[in-house]
Amino acid sequence: MGGDDIDETWESYGTDVTERDHPLHSILDRLLLRWNRIVVTVALTVGAFLLLVGVHALGLVSSVNDATMTRISQGLIAGTFSLVTLVVTVNQLILSREFRTADEFRDRLGGVVGFRRDIEDATGAAATPAAPADLLELLVREIGHRADRVEESLADDLEGPTRTRLEAFVRSVREGTDRTRETLDRARFGTFSALAATMEYDDAWQIYAARHLRNDHEDELSDATREALEELVESLELLETGREHLKTTYLQRELTRLSQLTILLGIPAVLAAFLLGLLYGGIGGPTIGHADAPVVVSGLIAIASSPVALLSAYVLRAGTITRRTASIGPMLPQKGPDEGPFEVARDADGESE
Repeated sequence: MGGDDIDETWESYGTDVTERDHPLHSILDRLLLRWNRIVVTVALTVGAFLLLVGVHALGLVSSVNDATMTRISQGLIAGTFSLVTLVVTVNQLILSREFRTADEFRDRLGGVVGFRRDIEDATGAAATPAAPADLLELLVREIGHRADRVEESLADDLEGPTRTRLEAFVRSVREGTDRTRETLDRARFGTFSALAATMEYDDAWQIYAARHLRNDHEDELSDATREALEELVESLELLETGREHLKTTYLQRELTRLSQLTILLGIPAVLAAFLLGLLYGGIGGPTIGHADAPVVVSGLIAIASSPVALLSAYVLRAGTITRRTASIGPMLPQKGPDEGPFEVARDADGESE
């Protein structure tokens, strides 16, 4: 591997896992994460309505068969009841985690208080901010300060590939912290906005790279540089812990809200399915004209399907968040085997080179 290739590996590959250049990726990112879930639910429901009206207009389906429409109504009713039951069951599982004894609650509270105390010790803050965006910004700012200390601690006589690698690493950390702080400045309100801002921060790679640099060049680095790298890793671990705590709290709230909205949408959905069955359940055939049937039927089916649209909107976001923050520490499942300084050569005796 040439010198340029060696230096390039210390740039953070794939730092912004949610950043895509293609417009389609940008739209998909907004659909999965950025847009309000109610808006996404309404968009999916309206899209289903327009699709049904369109296939009716093209003559691909018909709404004149009483038996078929009755079976559809029965299927929608059964499906809605099953979906509501499933979501409520999931909600009960979430609530069961909140039922704790006094000792368990004290242990949980002690862990949170201890974590906030660690942040205060590391940053010198009088008190850890209560707002999620402010807390994460405090940690990101501290990471930037500690990266600067790594560069300042480099001895003047340290030259060659080692210095180049360290400077490239510090430059990558500084660029990441500046970008994340700008995003956090626009995310002052809202737990998800703060979480999304740090989802794009590549702390896992930075933890790995800092430890790799410290251990691989231990003999060349001064005590001050090794200590600065250790402090940088400590601040990165605090950021990752804070983000995971925030993610857990956010997902608990989101899934609870999902269960509430599912029950609220389930009532009109069941009524719409019942009404569809009543319109086609009479002996004399449908009680609406053939000209109005496509629009009425499409609207009732769309309303009856709205709980599924709601579930899809929330699960897509929760699944995306979980997938993009699945790694803990320097475990990088989103990267290829040749991205970054991940290769460890071994000799014939099995010893690392």
